Amino acid sequence: MKRFLLVIVVLLTMGRATVPAQQTSNDANPLYRNYSIHLGGITVPPIAGAPFSATALIEFRQTMPDGSVATTHNVNLIGRDSRGRTHGEMRPWMPESFHGTPPLNEVHIFDPQTLVRTIYEPGTRVARLELMPGLPKVAGYSNAPNPLVKVDDLGLTTIGSIDVRGTRRTLTIPAQANGAGAPLTVVDEYWYSEDLHVNVVLRHDDPRTGLETIALTEIRREEPAAEFFEVPAGYKIVDMTPPVGAPAAGRPRR
Repeated sequence: MKRFLLVIVVLLTMGRATVPAQQTSNDANPLYRNYSIHLGGITVPPIAGAPFSATALIEFRQTMPDGSVATTHNVNLIGRDSRGRTHGEMRPWMPESFHGTPPLNEVHIFDPQTLVRTIYEPGTRVARLELMPGLPKVAGYSNAPNPLVKVDDLGLTTIGSIDVRGTRRTLTIPAQANGAGAPLTVVDEYWYSEDLHVNVVLRHDDPRTGLETIALTEIRREEPAAEFFEVPAGYKIVDMTPPVGAPAAGRPRR
């Protein structure tokens, strides 16, 4: 079963290394990759002045060798306050027959003012804190076009009272590069909110892995409660920040 991680970006191209990776977002969010809450292709960057909270509904459909379709789903809460602090959750994938909210495994918080990233686990009552080296510089980011990707502008619309612009990216992976014996087409469609700096809906369709749909619902464009960005009482706090002078390779990874 596909492993769910709130803090990674879905790998949209899983072919040979010779195939350029598809750009997963139409904004500057990849600049904050080590500092953001990631939910598949939905990224919540630590941007001040745009508070919100939402429920993220995720569904993954995969065609099995016998032709049947296996469906798993997930539900998570995400948010950001006016200071730019971000909150995201990690829950296990559940079968289609499961109803309700999956158990909470981890909560991820980042504060761009203190540069402290926190991950706490309700199961162990342990909170791991790490001081990040600093936010990245926007000027250093390059978004070179991918010659294998066709980009279509789907125009403007409104989803749940949120103005969004749609984009479709179609990646064609040559037969000699994917090992399948024939060209493969990977399609990503996402609807991006300039106001919230997030993708409100994203669909990722890859014949090798299946169809993943992510949609933000119950979007509230207001200040989340302060405790949304705090470690609950009773947790053991562990500082994971490497000692001064320690090599970067020794830094724990998410």
